[in-house]
Formats: sequence, structure tokens, C-alpha cells
Amino acid sequence: MQFSTNIQGSNTMGDQEMINDSIASQKLISYAYNTYANECATPNLRDEFMNILKDEHQIQAELFNEAQKRGWYQVKPAEEQQIQQAKQKYQNMLG
Repeated sequence: MQFSTNIQGSNTMGDQEMINDSIASQKLISYAYNTYANECATPNLRDEFMNILKDEHQIQAELFNEAQKRGWYQVKPAEEQQIQQAKQKYQNMLG
């Protein structure tokens, strides 16, 4: 991760580094809440974890969209063959 030095001489993160770090953090947070929701034995608490998980996914999507808009997070488009293979794989799993 690249840091810039401000006038006082301390290291600071630039916008790109902050967004990329935030995206990585949101992935970990979402993973944790997903695990909590899946393993929760109390329905009301599980519902609350699901609501929090939805909020965390929304935050991650906003960060991702901002990074893409600025050209900082490039996603390679899938080829048609890859799409069809993935579609077939999951259709087979459903039976």
C-alpha cells in the first residue's frame, strides 16, 4: 500500500488507498456477519444479523462503485463461454 507524506511529515493514505482498504475491510466484515447469521440459533438475532449483513453489502457496493467510477478497481468482463459454464454448473447443482 502506497502512502503519501503530508506537510507535517507523517504518512497518510490517499483516496485510492483508503477506498481499496475499505473494500477489503467490508469483505471481511461481510464474511463475519454471514457466518454469524448462518450459525445463529435464535431467529430474532439471526434476522438482525441478516439486516446488518444487508447494510454491510450496501456499503461495500457503494465503495466498489466509487472505485470503479474512478478507474481504481477494474473488473475483467467474463467471456460468453465462461458464463455458460458457470450457468450450467449451478443448474446441475439444483437438479
